[in-house]
Amino acid sequence: MKIQVGVFFGGRSVEHEVSIISAMQACAALDREKYTPVPVYITKQGLFYTGPSYGDIAAYRDIPALLAAGSSVTLMPDGAGRAVLSRWPARRLGGNELAVLDAALPVVHGTNAEDGTLQGYLEMLGLPYAGPDVLSSAVCMDKAVSKSLLAAAGIPVLPGCTWTDTAWGARPDALMDELALRFGFPVVVKPVNLGSSVGVTKAADRAALRAAADLAFRFAPKVLIEPAVVRLREINCAVLGDAGAARASACEEPLSAGEILSYGDKYLSGGEADKGMGGAARRVPADLAPALRDHIQALGVHTFQTLGCQGVARVDFLLDCDKNQVYVNEINTIPGSLSFYLWEPVGLSFGALLDEMLSLAFKRHRQRAALSFTYESNILAGAGLGVKGGAKR
Repeated sequence: MKIQVGVFFGGRSVEHEVSIISAMQACAALDREKYTPVPVYITKQGLFYTGPSYGDIAAYRDIPALLAAGSSVTLMPDGAGRAVLSRWPARRLGGNELAVLDAALPVVHGTNAEDGTLQGYLEMLGLPYAGPDVLSSAVCMDKAVSKSLLAAAGIPVLPGCTWTDTAWGARPDALMDELALRFGFPVVVKPVNLGSSVGVTKAADRAALRAAADLAFRFAPKVLIEPAVVRLREINCAVLGDAGAARASACEEPLSAGEILSYGDKYLSGGEADKGMGGAARRVPADLAPALRDHIQALGVHTFQTLGCQGVARVDFLLDCDKNQVYVNEINTIPGSLSFYLWEPVGLSFGALLDEMLSLAFKRHRQRAALSFTYESNILAGAGLGVKGGAKR
């Protein structure tokens, strides 16, 4: 019998559309001899839908029509490590069970999904799922928190400072004075918890810094500011595995049109938006000396395991060409297109990548099933609140 895999995507995120593209790519790549993909689309309002055409990217050109043709659904655990996907609200005359999922493949990007939110829901269902767990997802989504953990582990990162929207609203000039003394200019301002370069701006002076902060605070209540690397090369590699064993993919050098890699560079540069990150302009493998390539790949694996990741993640690096210094910029726990394009050059097909991710999901589920989360107790035998006829006196 084939394994039924719920492919979850969309969600209340600025990367909603990117998630749809990544998920459609994953649905197409899953080995149909072994798996049956069940697309589960999460709307921007957080509602779950499925239907016969939900695995076809062309159907998302008219989302209202897609929703009308599909079914709103909910999930319930079956008590045996699976989850029942049912119509919601239920029909009175039955026929509500649409699928029984054996595992979940989250293909979500950004807040309210990739940040541990969806992972927590899947944990509650007791359903095996691919990718990082709740804690790792949350830690990696917060660029300031993950930077602190990496620095504590001795992994090179740029210095940074964070501002809250409350502090920015109360004393913006004082914050900018402090920043100018600490870092000077230029600096890079980014929302602390977004991906795909949304809201990220390089600021060369005080006026630009003010505008960059105002933009970043539109997306998050906390922003991260770092000194900008002037002679910069951006290098990425993906990592696949878990705490026990992990390995790095080929390295890539994304090609940007401006000073920093933008949302447009990532998803619109090739003129083929339906390819997601797979269609972005890049050089693979990156033109690196073997020793530097090996160093970056080793840092990628160290970063992945330090942050407790599982499945596939993409680690983004900043190469300071003046100092010949490599810094870890950030980690993407569910990268666009699942970074399949970085594995094909080293002989791993997209289908084989997904197969390995799902194998890791079942492995983690088995390991956790062996732990004790509850135990029998008679603590409630004869228990009472000591209340009779009203409030205790």
